[in-house]
Amino acid sequence: MAFTIKINGTNHTVDVDHDTPLLWVLRDVLGMTGTKFGCGQALCGACTVHVNGQAVRSCITPVAGVAGKSVTTIEGLSPDHSHPVQQAWIELDVPQCGYCQSGQVMQAAALLAKNQRPTDADIDEVMKGNICRCGTYQEIRAAIKRAVVIKRAANQNAAQGVVA
Repeated sequence: MAFTIKINGTNHTVDVDHDTPLLWVLRDVLGMTGTKFGCGQALCGACTVHVNGQAVRSCITPVAGVAGKSVTTIEGLSPDHSHPVQQAWIELDVPQCGYCQSGQVMQAAALLAKNQRPTDADIDEVMKGNICRCGTYQEIRAAIKRAVVIKRAANQNAAQGVVA
């Protein structure tokens, strides 16, 4: 069965079973390997993507459930790594092995899209479903806080007409 999905701003038509997980469509059908397989049960967060702006686990999301919707993967968050979360991750050198990081970044980006000033408790609550086997949780929290500062500065510059 053919499904049309808008991924990172581009429409893709895929011919797969309706219950094929979005993760496998992204990775195996479309070759977008930034989204990682971790557990296959939505327990670790490595496969996090955005569907219509909401963070979802692509390993359990059937492709039929996203037909006609907008999907953003780590590849589409920002092609030049200019998203505040990506900037903070790079600046603070968050990853160790890096395997979980695309899911961590996508979850953090969804958090900041909804909450401009998250507290430690807000961060912990939203990020608790994303597991880091290397234990970089303190670095992740610090990067989210740094992303808030980066985003605020960018918004202020934009309001003042300053070009970066």
